[in-house]
Amino acid sequence: MSDRKDIEIISELVPPGSRVLDLGCGNGELLALLRDTRHCTGYGVEIADENVLACARRGVNVIQLNLEDGLSMFEDQSFDVVLQLDTMQHLRNTERMLRETARVGRIGIVSFPNFAHWANRLRIATGRMPVTKAMPYQWYDTPNIRVGTYTDFEVLARRDGLRVLDSFGIRGGEVVRRFPNLMASVAVFKFERAT
Repeated sequence: MSDRKDIEIISELVPPGSRVLDLGCGNGELLALLRDTRHCTGYGVEIADENVLACARRGVNVIQLNLEDGLSMFEDQSFDVVLQLDTMQHLRNTERMLRETARVGRIGIVSFPNFAHWANRLRIATGRMPVTKAMPYQWYDTPNIRVGTYTDFEVLARRDGLRVLDSFGIRGGEVVRRFPNLMASVAVFKFERAT
C-alpha cells in the first residue's frame, strides 16, 4: 500500500500508543507515520532487502522474515494491533496468516485490492483482466497469488471466528461505506477474535 491518503485513513484505525506489528511493512512508511503521529511502537516484518534497508533508514524496527513461515516467534496477544495491508493476496496460505494475525494481536487490520470493484467487473466484461491503481500488474507478471472481494473477506471472517469491528472500502483516497463491494477499489477490515 503506497497511496499516502490510504495510509492516513488506515492509520486512524490504530489507537494512539499501540504496540504494532506490520506484516509486509514495505518501506516502513506506515510504521513511521504511526510512530510520529500516534506515538506507536513496534516492528515491521518484511522479506525484500531493499524494503528492509528503507525501514532502517526511516528508523523503523524491522525483522526480515518470510511470512509463509508463520509468526511462531511471537507470543499470543503480544501486540495491540497487527497490520496486514496489501499482503494477503501475495500469500499462499492466507487463512493461516489471518489466524496468526488474530493470535498475535488483540486487533487485526487488513486491506487488499477489492476484485469486485465495478471498474474491475467492467474490464472483465470486455474480456481483459483489470489493471488499476490498486492492482497495477498485468495478469502475466503479477505478484498476486489470488484475488478477493470485500464480501469474500466478510464470509471468511465469520467462518474463522473473527468479529469485524469496522469495515469499509477506499476509492481514490476516500472512505466508501455505501456498497463497498461494488464501489471500492480497496477493502479494509478491523477485527478481533470472537470470544
